[in-house]
Amino acid sequence: MRNRIIFALAILGVLAGLVAAYIFGIERKAQPPAFAPVANPYAAAIYANGIIEGDQGSGSNINIYPEVSGPVVKVLVREGQPVAVGAPLLQIDDATQQASTEQLRLQAEAALALLNELQAQPRRETLAIAKSQVDLAMSNLKIARDQYDKRQASFRIDSKSISKDALDTAGDTMRQAAVALDVARKQYELTRAGAWSYDIANQRKQYQALLQAYRSARSVLLKYTVKAQVAGVVLAVNSTPGSYVSSQGSYNAYTQGFDPLVVMSASQSTLAVRCYVDEILVSRLPPPDRMQAQMSLRGSNVKVALQFVRIQPYVSPKIELSNQRQERVDLRVLPVIFRFKMTTPAMAYPGQLVDVFIGSK
Repeated sequence: MRNRIIFALAILGVLAGLVAAYIFGIERKAQPPAFAPVANPYAAAIYANGIIEGDQGSGSNINIYPEVSGPVVKVLVREGQPVAVGAPLLQIDDATQQASTEQLRLQAEAALALLNELQAQPRRETLAIAKSQVDLAMSNLKIARDQYDKRQASFRIDSKSISKDALDTAGDTMRQAAVALDVARKQYELTRAGAWSYDIANQRKQYQALLQAYRSARSVLLKYTVKAQVAGVVLAVNSTPGSYVSSQGSYNAYTQGFDPLVVMSASQSTLAVRCYVDEILVSRLPPPDRMQAQMSLRGSNVKVALQFVRIQPYVSPKIELSNQRQERVDLRVLPVIFRFKMTTPAMAYPGQLVDVFIGSK
């Protein structure tokens, strides 16, 4: 009985093996690729990695950093939004700077008021008082002179009618009144002349210094509103209301580094492609007037003809684009810039990696 069971199991195993061999031996048709692999469109061409960026005269993207520090209170734009020159992007808390600016404004206005006061001198009421003091001094001198003349006449008639001391005192009083009149007249002339020119010049300089300080503080106050320096498109906003920013940018807790507050590109009707040509292949680059190139968007069948823009004639260490272990970064490359026109809004995006073939016409 036991031998029969073993024999039956053996037969079943043989049959299962034959069925499995038949099933796994069936030839299956390969699945078509999701997209055509990258191919060289030219008879002879140089392959290079490329990255899409904003099309502008120099540099890649526009990195915007604040010139002042503080917490962000408002974010006024969104990513992908086109903005004009001078459009506000973010608002940083400016309460302290606003108070300092207002204080300097008031100080400048006070200095201007004092300058106007000096320039308006003499004041009519002050001049009238000085004139009255001259009249009073003249009256006092007349009284003192009359008293002296009377005592002197009495002394001449009878030297014993008045003492010599009383006569001398009257004479001294008359001379003091004359001096007082002279002082009153000079004070009147000084008042009528108005403020001293040096005092006016000094006060004018004080006002100008405070005005410049106010303008400087106001200029700093305006920097608390971060604005777009050029017209373009907002690519990234790396801050949010409540976060603290400085002139180094916004701190990124993931990378533990600082990012620009806003990243912009120029108008995206055209975009640029920055290609990195291996230094070994630099000698094979065609002349600029004969250069032609085609870009392939990874993961798609999109092929785009590129227009040559410029070569950055500085061979630099290669940056790691694809973040793949097999990608060599221990070499130097020559940046070559091309341009292409956006035919559809979602055709490509800045920062996208592409494959580029550079050939000769």
